[in-house]
Amino acid sequence: MSFKNTHAVVSGGASGLGLAVVERIVSQGGKAAILDINEDIGKQLESNNPQQIAFFKTDISQEEQVDAAVDAAANKFGSINLAVGCAGVLGAGKIIGKKGPMPADYFRKVIDINLMGTFLLTRAAAKHMQTNQPDDNNETGVIVHTASIAAYEGQLGQVAYSATKSAIVGMMLPLAREFARSGIRCMAIAPGMFETPMMANVPDEIREQLAAGIPFPSRFGTTEEFAKMVEHITDNQMLNGSVIRLDGAARLQ
Repeated sequence: MSFKNTHAVVSGGASGLGLAVVERIVSQGGKAAILDINEDIGKQLESNNPQQIAFFKTDISQEEQVDAAVDAAANKFGSINLAVGCAGVLGAGKIIGKKGPMPADYFRKVIDINLMGTFLLTRAAAKHMQTNQPDDNNETGVIVHTASIAAYEGQLGQVAYSATKSAIVGMMLPLAREFARSGIRCMAIAPGMFETPMMANVPDEIREQLAAGIPFPSRFGTTEEFAKMVEHITDNQMLNGSVIRLDGAARLQ
């Protein structure tokens, strides 16, 4: 499936990795629905290109909102054949920190956004994909989620974040097996350190240290490089049920 034939839903599509995916889909002639809580930016993106972009204010952790947004996107575009999950929060913190034990509600919030959001988007998109007319390769849809190298090498203070990203990694194979009969592929990307809003507040000194720890290239990844990987996954039908590390060979120390 090529991006030019894509009717996509992209969670977290108003900024960072998600926005780069939306922009690349649109540049190739496809259409993308942005599911995001950032209403100002989302509406602006839609108004700039109403023929190819639709915005639906969505809290990705809320079942009714996700279902309604994906239904609305399918109604607007006529179908949904690509879902890309980029919404997430870092959720940094120690279980026992300087201010005492981590509140259970804080941990639960990270789970709800990063993990439940992944499940809800998958479910809502797959419901529509399984009714699509198969293409020439008998494919009806592709689902791509954002994991993280923290799923494998979680660092101090990443217990909540790493737990959710590890769970996303674990979901891919059973999802691919379940949806194979419907012609739907499921993949995940595990990015390393990328230039995203999450990293915007990291001091330059720390950024330099982090970049120096990446073998090659010794820099942060760009959102465009992430979007290119999503495009390749969408186009390459043999990619299914696995996770691709996109990290410059980084292994966090």
